[in-house]
Amino acid sequence: MCGICGQLRFDRHAVKSQDLNVMMSKIARRGPDASGQWADGKIGFGHQRLSIIDLSNHAAQPMVDKVLDLVLVFNGTIYNYQSLRQDLIKQGYTFFSHSDTEVILKAYHFWGEDCVTHLDGMFAFCIWNQ
Repeated sequence: MCGICGQLRFDRHAVKSQDLNVMMSKIARRGPDASGQWADGKIGFGHQRLSIIDLSNHAAQPMVDKVLDLVLVFNGTIYNYQSLRQDLIKQGYTFFSHSDTEVILKAYHFWGEDCVTHLDGMFAFCIWNQ
């Protein structure tokens, strides 16, 4: 399984890349295929990827959807992601990847926090709504 980490600062300081690197080094064994990080001011996410679904770079994390202004780190598997994807396409959503990660982003945008009631799987994720 992948590894995820994050930092939310409540002081006036921005998240530092070095701090994310330290956290990610502790979970590197969980995701040997790729690593990524994203930070914006007081919030930052890190991800160590074990590629299972959609091996392309389009599924890299942290996943940023600039149209929806959402950022996500995710670990796990969503068993029903293909049917949810089709439901969301019918609602007008378009996808840039074939990953279950992106389905969570769109599901969160559509259903809000209630999106978790639509997800069948084993998972943990963190979303930042910019």
